[in-house]
Amino acid sequence: MKILYHHRVASKDGQYVHIEEIVDALTSLGHEIHMVAPRMTELSAFGSSGGVVSKLKAHLPKALYEIIEYSYSFFAFVKVLWAIWVFRPDVVYERYNLLFTGGIWAAKLCKIPILLEVNSPLYEEREEYGGIALKRLARWSEYYAWRNADVVLPVTHVLAEFIKRAGVPDKRISVIPNGVDTSRFNPALFTERLPELKGKCVIGFVGFCREWHHLDKVMSSLSSLKRDDIIFLLVGDGPVLSDLKELAKELKFEKQFISTGLVSRKEMPYWISQIDIALQPAVTPWASPLKLLEYLAMGKAVLADDSANIKELLIDDYNAVLFESGNLDDMSNKLVELVVDSKRVFELSKNSAKSISDNSLTWRSNAEKIVALHNNVCKEPMK
Repeated sequence: MKILYHHRVASKDGQYVHIEEIVDALTSLGHEIHMVAPRMTELSAFGSSGGVVSKLKAHLPKALYEIIEYSYSFFAFVKVLWAIWVFRPDVVYERYNLLFTGGIWAAKLCKIPILLEVNSPLYEEREEYGGIALKRLARWSEYYAWRNADVVLPVTHVLAEFIKRAGVPDKRISVIPNGVDTSRFNPALFTERLPELKGKCVIGFVGFCREWHHLDKVMSSLSSLKRDDIIFLLVGDGPVLSDLKELAKELKFEKQFISTGLVSRKEMPYWISQIDIALQPAVTPWASPLKLLEYLAMGKAVLADDSANIKELLIDDYNAVLFESGNLDDMSNKLVELVVDSKRVFELSKNSAKSISDNSLTWRSNAEKIVALHNNVCKEPMK
């Protein structure tokens, strides 16, 4: 199958990981992919925040930035139209973005079926975390994209409810959670620990640490146990890292707190392999966290928030221990319970790795579902 993949992601972060993984999986199945995307994305390094786009967003008035943002849809329309003319795809696969309708226009004009991957309800997300100036235009663009795709692919059932409320019928919604590449995230490939972690109980967090992850509470709980064999490993970077280092000094825990800084995707399986108890302390309520699937694939005992989207992937006391959403005392208590119960950690770890195969939570399985959706639902030939 010939697939035109269209996106507007300017940063090379977790979003781009998803793009790369699904493209690689589709390619491995023998399908031909043609990318239509911002050139700056391809030229930037992993971890980049979007360059000029981020600067414009930070310095322009919201309304002006949103007008420029939506104007890109017209440029994208021409790009996708030209790509359809040259590449002659069987289907357009697009990663949804707010104020981004050019791909939908082009696919509809050329009568090409379009599958729309949705990772968050961006109107709600941006309204909550940054605000929106042109609310009516933004909401219209979101609903227009969802309603005019042949199939909408939300990453969680929680997110699917937003799409249903927009008027998209069930038969045009197919939930496909994020996946993992088990050829790389495989515990059998990693048997050696770093010398400073041998014989230790390693509690780990992977990602960009922010205040709402409450890692200060985690460190305080671990410090209170007064055990020299406990290590808190932070794999990543973030705005609260310097505060955590200061807290470690105050708690006399600095020798037991290790931070790696930004880690490449290639190194990620190795660092997760060093962890015994992996943390998913907070998450947006509609997300399908990449790192959570990677924790499971690497056979880690997981401590996580019991929000509805997380419970789509985790079962309490089977492959994870779940604490009451937003209850930091419950999080601390259950973390301490896990740290002192190595047998329970072992059982959770064993079930974690099984969860991936039992539920087909791989990128390859996702690619197979995408192809099946095209074959079964999007049968309109290109005219």
